[in-house]
Amino acid sequence: MLRAMARVFTALLLMAALALAADVTGTWNFTIETPAGTGNPVFVFQQDGEKLTGTYTGMLGKADVTGTVKGDKIQFQFEASYEGQKFSIRYSGVIESPTRMKGTAQFADMGEGAWTAVKK
Repeated sequence: MLRAMARVFTALLLMAALALAADVTGTWNFTIETPAGTGNPVFVFQQDGEKLTGTYTGMLGKADVTGTVKGDKIQFQFEASYEGQKFSIRYSGVIESPTRMKGTAQFADMGEGAWTAVKK
């Protein structure tokens, strides 16, 4: 009896883990709060397993995005330039639901900010 309950519990945990494996494919509206101000870029993601690709469109122009999704964790980055200086912007966060996520962004050596995103 105890073994049967353990198997059922293990199966339920596995199903829950699979349910949490998010797919962020689609268009996302971001709000980024930094010491320098607020921005509202749009990201379009394409997810293939854990691999994430896409595009960023915002006040830094347009750029290709690469990253990963592992369970409810997301990380992605892109290269940008501002006033002739090239730098990387790295995002990391948590997928809260199929239509919401949040986290932090690191703007090279220029600081960081908090972000939230809603799927269109």
